[in-house]
Amino acid sequence: MSEMVRFGISMQKELLEMFDTQIVARGYANRSEAVRDLIRNRLVEQEWQDGSGEVAGTITLVYDHHTRGLNSLLTDLQHDYYDIIITSTHVHLDHDNCLEVLIIKGKADLVQAAAAKLTGLKGVKFGKLSLASTGKKLR
Repeated sequence: MSEMVRFGISMQKELLEMFDTQIVARGYANRSEAVRDLIRNRLVEQEWQDGSGEVAGTITLVYDHHTRGLNSLLTDLQHDYYDIIITSTHVHLDHDNCLEVLIIKGKADLVQAAAAKLTGLKGVKFGKLSLASTGKKLR
């Protein structure tokens, strides 16, 4: 385990009160845990912005499976990106709509390109790339 270092932070009382309210609402044990989480989130965002590092995440799609040719396009694109798509889950939400979640890992720029192509297809009602990390650079 890494060595812990103490440091101080100065801020307005009102801002700290708002932060403390969020800490309680989210179930953090203390301010230190919350600050560490904020820092880790920013580091993950930086991994994604750098573009060349290995990242992980999910692509969530909600789509109308009756849209002509959409199922074939989704399958073709997933085959094009087979090297970054680890697995997928497909759920029938109702008679018309499907939810698909793709778990992905690869170079950030390639993952972002795949997400853009998949979420931009005609018939996709909702598409979102959720950022995560492989955890290799986080402590």
